[in-house]
Amino acid sequence: MRPPATSAERAEERSESAGKHSQESHGSQESHHSADGSAVDLSDLPARRGRRLSAGWPALPLAAALALWAFAVRRTEISDLDDFGLVTAVHPAFWAALALLTCGFWFTVREPRRHHGWSLAYVLGLLLVERATQALVYPTPLYAWAWKHDAVVDHLLTAGALQTEAQLGDMAVYDQWPGFFAAQAALVRLAGVESAAAYMTWWPLVSSLMLLLPLLLIYRTFTEDRRLIWTAVWVFYVANWVGQDYFSPQSVAFALHLGVLAVVLRRFGRSGRQGPRRQAVWTFLIVVLAAAIAISHQLTPGMLIVSLAALCLTRRYRDVAPLLVTALVFLAWNLTAALPFLSAALPDMIRSFGDVGGNVSTGYGATPTGTGAIATSWVARLLSGSVLLLAAVGALRQRVLRRRALPLLLLAAAPLPMLAANDYGSEMIFRVLMFMLPGAAFFAAAALLPRVHTLGADAADRNAGGPPPLATAKRFTLLPPAALLAGTLAFLPSYAGKDRLSYFPPQEVDLVQSLFDEAPEGSLVVAAHRNYPLAYASYWNVGHYWFLDDDRSHVERILERPAATLAADMAEVKAPGRAYFLLTDGQLANSEMNGLLTGSELRRIEKSVATSPLFELVARNDAGAVYELRRTAR
Repeated sequence: MRPPATSAERAEERSESAGKHSQESHGSQESHHSADGSAVDLSDLPARRGRRLSAGWPALPLAAALALWAFAVRRTEISDLDDFGLVTAVHPAFWAALALLTCGFWFTVREPRRHHGWSLAYVLGLLLVERATQALVYPTPLYAWAWKHDAVVDHLLTAGALQTEAQLGDMAVYDQWPGFFAAQAALVRLAGVESAAAYMTWWPLVSSLMLLLPLLLIYRTFTEDRRLIWTAVWVFYVANWVGQDYFSPQSVAFALHLGVLAVVLRRFGRSGRQGPRRQAVWTFLIVVLAAAIAISHQLTPGMLIVSLAALCLTRRYRDVAPLLVTALVFLAWNLTAALPFLSAALPDMIRSFGDVGGNVSTGYGATPTGTGAIATSWVARLLSGSVLLLAAVGALRQRVLRRRALPLLLLAAAPLPMLAANDYGSEMIFRVLMFMLPGAAFFAAAALLPRVHTLGADAADRNAGGPPPLATAKRFTLLPPAALLAGTLAFLPSYAGKDRLSYFPPQEVDLVQSLFDEAPEGSLVVAAHRNYPLAYASYWNVGHYWFLDDDRSHVERILERPAATLAADMAEVKAPGRAYFLLTDGQLANSEMNGLLTGSELRRIEKSVATSPLFELVARNDAGAVYELRRTAR
């Protein structure tokens, strides 16, 4: 039974009722209702004046933009990527397609009577241009970590069961959070393909599409104005550059995270109260989603818990059931299946707690080096900074939204404390930005649109001697679409500016594949860095050692006496295992662009190995070379 309303709540409800009746009596604006039918005190944004355009005209810029994009994809040359990645490689028609798509979207979404289908069509077009371009221009999957996750799926298919640290070493952590990988192993079997590499090229597009429904549900909780909803969705997608949409547990866990928030925001608020049976159904759904997150990813449950805790700070979402359920599911998994990993990692976690400076630092080997890497990194920072700044402007400007959509402001701020918890492999700042984005995008979109207002807000402005809401909106006629276009164009350098180190051409894949086809069980593969395809292939049978992960002192010893030092590192391999040294273009690109070793230093190491009697050449092509340590050198 609902507790008696406080005096503040009764006053707020009277204000809502007055706002609703005012809207109905004026007849100039649409009234809005939440999913459960209760009135929401948000009036529609002012309608565009003038003659209504033809219903079908949005199809023209959309079709033209997609045609330009298809033309650009067919004529993009990726054989010689530079430090700007796809930015300088893509055909100029690509940029024209993005500009036309953005302009078409802006003028389509501004018409309040336009059907939702057109906004959806433009957003889907944006996702095609953003997330499908790489899948079409690159013949092999991007990103070494995607190949690593493919190896984990392969291990589950090969072993047929989860294994322990005694059997797998550090890679056992993936068997302690196996949800995503087990699902992918089942999908590989069901699809009848050889491995997940057959489809993981398209995973960024698939995982981005998975976010669309929960985003729409979240935004529609606070307004039904289609311009605000769809502009927020657009801003979210163009600002989501951090690259966690690749073939990874994080990509699915983030979608499930948004799904839980959508359920809580729509069904566990004061106005969303339903009977005990319905509440039990929604609680059960949260349990299922939280369990799927907990068994798939380490970080996302923590982000979800702080988000749900932030919602409890508002009167509307003080139902603690979702928070308690999520926390219990999280603890249950961590204190059972994941306990071995957490026990070993706990000292480091305690040591890093509270060290915000260290947790946000990228550290050695993750610092952009070179004009292209630095420039694209700054574009990414400016894109995120601009969205956060726009979100602040929107919260200040849109007084009604600031009050009624306060939960989204809290969700945008909730991930910030996680910066004090851990560095998460020098990636915590990027993950925090991603989890802040759904709430920040909503208010950033509000900054680009005319002021939302109600009768009470108008009266307050008049009493304060301020201008009517629309008087200030005219000053920003060109600025909002220009800002939206700039953000959309900034996505490509932010997202694909490092494709030189993320793309592995077919020759590199073939070279590494031939190595693992030949390597017997018990072998060791030594490389400068793990940035190459199949870097974790057969990790349950073959050892992997990347010397740039070592202390700088050992790297300097390798630079002084390359062949002799590497031979000593590889000498412990026992027959029938073999010891291999692998150097590929992917390792060179990563080392140069992230400030590890220069290309000339790595080439000098390879030359020392190639001319040493301790090694013999096994395979070579345009993408790299493989050398084997002679048995007489062990």
